[in-house]
Amino acid sequence: MSEKELAGRVAIITGAGRSIGRAMALELAEGGCTVVVNVRKNRAEAEAVVKEIEAMGGKAMAAIADVTDAPAVEAMAKAALDRFGRIDYLINNAALRQEKAIDEMTYEDWRFIIGVILDGAFHCVKACLPAIKQSDAGSIINIGGLTGAMGAPDRAHVVTAKAGIAGLTRALAMELAPHKITVNTIVPSMLARQDRSHDIPRHPVYRPLLGRAGWPDDIAPLARLLVGPGGRYITGQIINVSGGTYFNV
Repeated sequence: MSEKELAGRVAIITGAGRSIGRAMALELAEGGCTVVVNVRKNRAEAEAVVKEIEAMGGKAMAAIADVTDAPAVEAMAKAALDRFGRIDYLINNAALRQEKAIDEMTYEDWRFIIGVILDGAFHCVKACLPAIKQSDAGSIINIGGLTGAMGAPDRAHVVTAKAGIAGLTRALAMELAPHKITVNTIVPSMLARQDRSHDIPRHPVYRPLLGRAGWPDDIAPLARLLVGPGGRYITGQIINVSGGTYFNV
């Protein structure tokens, strides 16, 4: 990747105040991209990421919007267009990972998680798509989850939503190809903070071949590749970045 291969581009990244979202925001900004840093309500987190980007000489803005609220998402897209004049990339990263056994799960629990992960992605695509269609290099990235392929106990809502994200990716990749918009899903591994122990030798489900949990910085470079000029022939893919925890078939 060239030093500033994303110069002149604008990305909206949901859930970008921490973890993978923050890492992707910084990574794209390092490539020259202007970043709209979305959070649901923690303005301090969003503004901290904006300051990090500005400190490296980049451009960014904080955007407070609950992705389950379609009018709020539409307002976020409009604010980005009003300030920067374009939207080239959308990264649907916002998610929740609540644990609850199915016999204790209420419909409200179910809808809440589905709403954030799956409905939120829908709202963001709908709001941003008219602008992305105007780009000559539009790209949408959805952040999936290993549970969507492998399953997990006490997470029926999360597993269902993440499996749905993969389906949405394939559908949009086919539908938006005539507009030269690429659509892919990145499936991250179980994550650990880089300042903490990251070995997970006894985890009952996730056993990465490389012997450690992932870090946000392991995930972010792939997002930069997929939206950039080196990723223009990659679409419709569900790509695992999991240290060998799971193999696609």
